[in-house]
Amino acid sequence: MSRCENLLELSVSDFLAATAERSATPGGGSVAGVVGALATALGQMSLNFTRGKRKYAEHADAHDTLAARLDRARAMFEQLVSDDATAYRLYREATRQEDGADKDRAVALATAAAIDVPREVAKLSLALLRDLAAFAPTSNKYLITDLLSAGALAAAACRLCDYNVRVNLPNVSDGAAAEDIRKASADDLAAAEALRDDLERAAEDWLAPQA
Repeated sequence: MSRCENLLELSVSDFLAATAERSATPGGGSVAGVVGALATALGQMSLNFTRGKRKYAEHADAHDTLAARLDRARAMFEQLVSDDATAYRLYREATRQEDGADKDRAVALATAAAIDVPREVAKLSLALLRDLAAFAPTSNKYLITDLLSAGALAAAACRLCDYNVRVNLPNVSDGAAAEDIRKASADDLAAAEALRDDLERAAEDWLAPQA
């Protein structure tokens, strides 16, 4: 079994080494999923240092709901890491077929998968950012930099996904469909970066001003 077959079972050191190798996976798509999972984990950390404290008792129900959402989000990011590697393998196999109608169909399906996975990562990252922004006013302020880091990583995951979507769009035969996908990806990226900026503004009272 290749050590890249189950990326999430690798140590951090081994994952970094696998990413650095002359191999397409793990690549930018898998890394985007890991970045999203890390963003979620930092959000969970911030929540776990807040949840259950008397000071935040009136927000207990909202915090419980958020805890369940973050659990699901992290599991989904982890699955998408594997899905990205699978999508790349499908594309590689499709492009190696002999020219003809079967190859054209296989490439079209593989291209769809190569676009769908980063789009799902982006949508999940955007949902995470919305949850983090909603949580920020009731978060333990001693964890504010962890919450901000979660937001920065989630926005970065969206940008990585936009790159991966755009690089595959020239392989989409329907020009109008390709343009719709490009615009949706750009819109999600803009929304993600706006939410990241909102989080930073919400934390201004706890951060020294920039020079």
